[in-house]
Amino acid sequence: METLRFGSTGNNVTLLQLALARAGYYKFKIDGIFGTRTLNAVRRFQSSNGLAPDGIAGPNTWDKAEKYLYGFFTLRLRPGDTFFRLAKRYGTTADAIAAANPGMDPSNLPVGGEIIVPYGFPVTPTDVPWSSDLLEYVVRGLTVRYPFIQLETIGQTPLLKPIRVLRMGNGRREVFINAAHHANEWITSPLVTDYLESFASAYVNNRPFEGQSAASLFASVTLYVAPMVNPDGVDLVNGAVSREAENAARRIADDYPEISFPSGWKANIRGVDPNLSYPAGWDEAKAIKFEQGFTTPAPRDFVGDAPLAAPESRAVCDFTRTRDFAVTVSYHTQGEEIYYKYLDKVPEGAEELAKKMAEVSGYAAADVPFRSGFAGYKDWFIQDYDRPGFTVEAGRGVNPLPLSQYPRIREENFPLMTVALSDV
Repeated sequence: METLRFGSTGNNVTLLQLALARAGYYKFKIDGIFGTRTLNAVRRFQSSNGLAPDGIAGPNTWDKAEKYLYGFFTLRLRPGDTFFRLAKRYGTTADAIAAANPGMDPSNLPVGGEIIVPYGFPVTPTDVPWSSDLLEYVVRGLTVRYPFIQLETIGQTPLLKPIRVLRMGNGRREVFINAAHHANEWITSPLVTDYLESFASAYVNNRPFEGQSAASLFASVTLYVAPMVNPDGVDLVNGAVSREAENAARRIADDYPEISFPSGWKANIRGVDPNLSYPAGWDEAKAIKFEQGFTTPAPRDFVGDAPLAAPESRAVCDFTRTRDFAVTVSYHTQGEEIYYKYLDKVPEGAEELAKKMAEVSGYAAADVPFRSGFAGYKDWFIQDYDRPGFTVEAGRGVNPLPLSQYPRIREENFPLMTVALSDV
């Protein structure tokens, strides 16, 4: 991480403020601005951690702070330590500690041995802008706190960011939920990651999850989650790319001055829309978008030079071909609608599932507008597999949706995703 000091701004300051807030030293709005409040918080944090309180967040400060982004820490066991006593001391649960240390016998803890202790807070933040760096902290934290969550890299972006997929569950029924194909719809990234973590937490703590037995759901389904299909684009929208990458994107955006920059950016960093790149009516999508004026790389709606021109889409497509998904759900914003058809094609069970999703979420099971009905992931999945595939448009308003909407979006979509996991 870069060294930060008074006057610094940007995504790394956001991460620092998040860590300080979780550690209890920063109680103000996380705004990505290293001002007086952040300076004082850094100094207090440094003093409490045996560091010189110079107010500069350099390597030693980051070394102490990053554990609050990962959501766990390690310690050496002392005589008398038990899972229960450690849980009480550090504000977590014995079940959470047991889950993070599956090879350790709780009745015979090795004094002097190293143990992983999850913090009591969730790893997934839902009150700060997301970036690919933040996602990396989250996936690392999740796979350590919940070793039954497996991490896979399915591809790489033009800026060499990994495209991640998390897998959880033991069931034969495979369900794939993906998010943030579109850059300024990044609020879907915390949504699907929060869902996965909430499911995992309920499972290890023997609690119900969305009205069901978490253990039974875990045994009946294998859930795959791609939290951020388009990390380069998300980073651009949230100010987390290099100046060189931002300037290159701005040159693309200059050809489309009617689209706000960077808030109106949906495409990947090269100006290709990942959800207009799939080989399902791609020629129709090209004709429609060219007619609308999107004939060159653009902040949105440019289909590229050929199907799967976006490496993000190619990665998701190739990954899908390796699996046996019964259902897929692609998260977008906004409109509070559920799309379940490709043209007039409705796979068996899709309409029934869509109606159940609509019932629990309050969203509408709707037809896709014809001019938006081609070359998306849902379209390709239905075309090639003839199985239920859904696009969910969460929330309402102008993208990117504000985080103030998140609690409502969560309330609406956790039951919706659980319906997708359930075999009906």
